[in-house]
Amino acid sequence: MDIFQILTSSAWSILMIAVFFGGSIFVHELGHFWVAKKRGVKVDRFSIGFGPAIFKWTGKDGVEYRLSWLPLGGYVALPQLADMRGLEGEPTGDVESLPSPSYTTRMLVFGAGAFMNVLFAFALATILWKVGLPTSADMQRAKIGHVLPEIELPDKTKVPSPAAKAGLRTGDTILAIDGNAVGTWDEMRQMLFTGAGRTEDGRPRAVLTVRRGEETLTLTAEPVLAGDERMRMLGVSPFERLKVGEVRAGSLAERAGLQVGDVMIALDDVPLGGGRDYVAGLRADPAKPGRLVVERAGETVTLVVPPRADVQEPADLGVAFESDLILIHPTPWKQITDNVRMTFRTLWSLLHRGSDVGISKLSGPIGIARVFHMTAQIDIRYVLWFTIIVNVNLAIFNLLPLPVLDGGHMLFATIGKLRGKALPHGFIHTAQTVFVAALLTMMLYVSFFDVRRWSRDARAEEPAEEAPDPAASPASAPDALPVVVPVK
Repeated sequence: MDIFQILTSSAWSILMIAVFFGGSIFVHELGHFWVAKKRGVKVDRFSIGFGPAIFKWTGKDGVEYRLSWLPLGGYVALPQLADMRGLEGEPTGDVESLPSPSYTTRMLVFGAGAFMNVLFAFALATILWKVGLPTSADMQRAKIGHVLPEIELPDKTKVPSPAAKAGLRTGDTILAIDGNAVGTWDEMRQMLFTGAGRTEDGRPRAVLTVRRGEETLTLTAEPVLAGDERMRMLGVSPFERLKVGEVRAGSLAERAGLQVGDVMIALDDVPLGGGRDYVAGLRADPAKPGRLVVERAGETVTLVVPPRADVQEPADLGVAFESDLILIHPTPWKQITDNVRMTFRTLWSLLHRGSDVGISKLSGPIGIARVFHMTAQIDIRYVLWFTIIVNVNLAIFNLLPLPVLDGGHMLFATIGKLRGKALPHGFIHTAQTVFVAALLTMMLYVSFFDVRRWSRDARAEEPAEEAPDPAASPASAPDALPVVVPVK
């Protein structure tokens, strides 16, 4: 890639981050701001980012608008509703003389940010519903293509793959994990990652409901923690339909009689679930001819692959496969509900002692920017797809009943309403101070892992064997789970 391509791709990524990530924070704060104004609540400041201002101005309404140096979220300073001077700075004017807003006003103002995020996500989901999202047809089912005989652990040792030990085969379709239905490859991965099943001696366990031909089987696997992120893995890759897109002149493929449009089914009576199976089959006994079964124009044809001692690399085969890309049109409701369900599933796994998901698996602002950068290089529709995920996560995370977050303010307001008087100011201030420190510490911790992931991308390491990316489609589960952004 030349310097011009680097500059233009980086500029485009920065624009996408600013518009869609910055826009997600903006609409959240706009919700608080707009409802506060409508309900007559004093607004001191509207800030995108924290810390000192890059630039600021005071509007005719007396509100200070600013863009701040730390792009870790944003806030609307509402001194009548919450004393957040440790995070937002000193309030202006005499706060004590201001009337205390009603319980209804507090709930509406604090809930408005999450509502706006959901509304924004729904609007983007409607666009995707209409224009469609490109993806691999093979990824729209949890059908197994290749079962690894072994899987490599983080310490570089190799162990028998859980899939092979459990008896999974090429062509099996996983219907459910631990009783939770899955419909796509990515749903299967996420359900596996966030699983909390354990054997009696404490090893990870997953109960798989599998369709094999006309049968439905129940298999028990013991996933291992593997890959760069040490996620639960089985040692399988998704099924790939091997449709021939190109046959090079004079190649082994041409000598075998392959034609453009052929779909490879089996080699020497071994079903082919992907290009890896095809290459492995050709290398298994290269001195002998091979029997290749293909589907051609609706009929089954058997071809003879000549001896192939010269086959060393996949490029030597002389065949290129056609990506089976399709456009999917999930309804806005399905897009939102799927993301809500998986966000709650992930948060549940964070709290469950049987899960292997920890805080290091979360993704903060740096990780969010990383995925925006990745998706921006491919197709803006993937940017919209990821923005929907971000906004659903923002809404749910900020409604958690924790001090500093919107949900914490709503909890304090509700407790005050039930007890007939507000909680002591000192108690609220202490709780918020503690949680501000805890939240910022968590953000730094999460950011360390985000930087490591981005650095790994830059080194262009080989992808994990468990999760290849057919058709180079990023519309799959991110390698870090929920997003975390401290907006209020």
